[in-house]
Parts: sequence; structure tokens; C-alpha cells
Amino acid sequence: MGKLTHLDEAGNAHMVDVSEKVDTLLVAEASGFVRLAKETVELLRDQKLPKGDALAAARIAGIMGAKNTSELIPLCHPLQISKVAVDLAIVPDGVAVTA
Repeated sequence: MGKLTHLDEAGNAHMVDVSEKVDTLLVAEASGFVRLAKETVELLRDQKLPKGDALAAARIAGIMGAKNTSELIPLCHPLQISKVAVDLAIVPDGVAVTA
């Protein structure tokens, strides 16, 4: 196993200097599943949740999370993100999420 770059010689956390690093194009994809009660799936599908469109709120939250990655993950440098897509699909037992 290689050396952990965010730890100094004494084992203390520090931010890595990336000032000389060449920009690279990276693509990341993550997926998950939110299991829901049948009644909740029906409310989502019929857009009858009392507080409005939960999938729209989830999509916005996912986009905001990606845009604020460096504030949410310790020692992460600001990322120049050019696009974020959050896809949500209602299925019989919940919601499939791909970002």
C-alpha cells in the first residue's frame, strides 16, 4: 500500500499542494436505492405528497451536494464541476438514484 498523501511524516492531516497538478477530465458516477413503503411509492408516483415534489427536492439536494463537495469532504480541494445530473426512477419498492 502506498503512502497516504493527506498525512504528513508525523501522521498529522494536512492539505496536499496541488498547485502544479495538470487539469484532467474526470467523470464519476454513483448509484443507490431508497427503499420505501408501498404507500409512499404510490404518493410519489401520483405526486400527492403533502409537502410537494420530493423527487425535485432530492435532485436539487444532489446537485447542491456535488457543487459543495469541497465544503462537505475534509481536505478536499475545490472542484471545477462542469455538469451534474441526478436521475431518480420510481420503481415498485422505492426510488433508484444515479448521479
